[in-house]
Formats: sequence, structure tokens, C-alpha cells
Amino acid sequence: MEAQMKKGLLAMCVIFSIRNETKYGYDIMKQMRQFFPDVNESTFYAILRRLRDEGYLQVTLGAESKGPTRKYYGITDSGREYLENAIRDWRNIKSVIRAIGIE
Repeated sequence: MEAQMKKGLLAMCVIFSIRNETKYGYDIMKQMRQFFPDVNESTFYAILRRLRDEGYLQVTLGAESKGPTRKYYGITDSGREYLENAIRDWRNIKSVIRAIGIE
């Protein structure tokens, strides 16, 4: 799959995975790796940072572990709107693909 398309789909999937609960970044990455096994760790974290910087995710710091302080990601109201639009766009794309006869 082309890299930009994969990043867009991965961003939508990441936000979808936390739509109902705040999650630790590493847990999000582990969950998404089941579906995107060829995406490296740095790409996941870059997507999380971008989504946070764009206001779609909020970060809260958790209790310290033996390593660095954990970052937990939650969806914002803007993130919910982004997710709704992304899902609508995805459904439209699937509809076009079917109409063309590719699927």
C-alpha cells in the first residue's frame, strides 16, 4: 500500500481505537501492529504526535513507570469530528471502488 494512504488510514484507525477510552501510546501501537505489521514504531509515534499537534488528541501524563512518564492519549471534540469525517470519506471511497468494479 502506498505510504501516504497507509498513514491516513492508520491515523483514522488510531483515533477510532481510542474513541471510547484513553490509552497508553505503546498499547495503541501494539493493537495497530496486528493490522499494520509492516509499520515501524517511529511511524506510529509520529502519527500520534501529528494528531495531538492538530488538536485531535489530548495527552495526559500517567504515573511514572520504571522508565519515562507514560503518555496517555484521548480523543478531543475536534478528534471526534475528524473521525466522523474520515469514516464518511472512507465509506465514499469504498463506494467508488465498488462502482468501478475493483472490489
